[in-house]
Amino acid sequence: MTTRTRRLAVALATAAVLPLALTACSDDSGDSGASDTSAKASASSGSDDMGGSGSSASAMDQPFGAACSAVPKNGAGSFDGMAQDPVATAASHNPVLSTLVTAVKKAGLVDTLNNAQNITVFAPTDDAFAKIPKATLDKVLGDKAELTKILTYHVVGKRLAPKDLTKGSYETLEKSRLTTAGSGETYTVDGSAKVVCGNVRTANATVYIVDTVLMPKS
Repeated sequence: MTTRTRRLAVALATAAVLPLALTACSDDSGDSGASDTSAKASASSGSDDMGGSGSSASAMDQPFGAACSAVPKNGAGSFDGMAQDPVATAASHNPVLSTLVTAVKKAGLVDTLNNAQNITVFAPTDDAFAKIPKATLDKVLGDKAELTKILTYHVVGKRLAPKDLTKGSYETLEKSRLTTAGSGETYTVDGSAKVVCGNVRTANATVYIVDTVLMPKS
């Protein structure tokens, strides 16, 4: 075979091998793309997981406490229903707050509470009022000035999240201060009143249902 013939054979062999090499490179690139796609899918999955964590955080923002089970599941008295109404109206639909609602009406505070914006109400249950001797309770319910003083002591002029109750001192609408303490889902107000259903939302307030009527210091 002449030198010229050999050179021609080498050139033809090289031409035959070149497409195979290019195909191999293309396949590698495809694998890289697949890896990128896989990585993106993994990242997307990670984002979904983070979204799940966000959902858990959202769940922690829901009402909590043993007495929450007494709240109706549906209708105006349910948590969803109460969230649509201002606080005095919302409380009137809650079966455990009937005495408080009566007291608010007697004190003439329905409009005051319903028209206030972004407040926190510590709402005593019927059982809380039942701890007060009947003669004393009747006397208070008949004294509008005293009743107003007591009820406005249960109201703070801003919304408090559960974390704000960990260790706090807040001025009330009555103008003296109440204190809060606790963590997780266990909180007390003024050292003795226990939050039995907390973080209940109404249209204009956050409500913490308590097991004891709070009394102003002055």
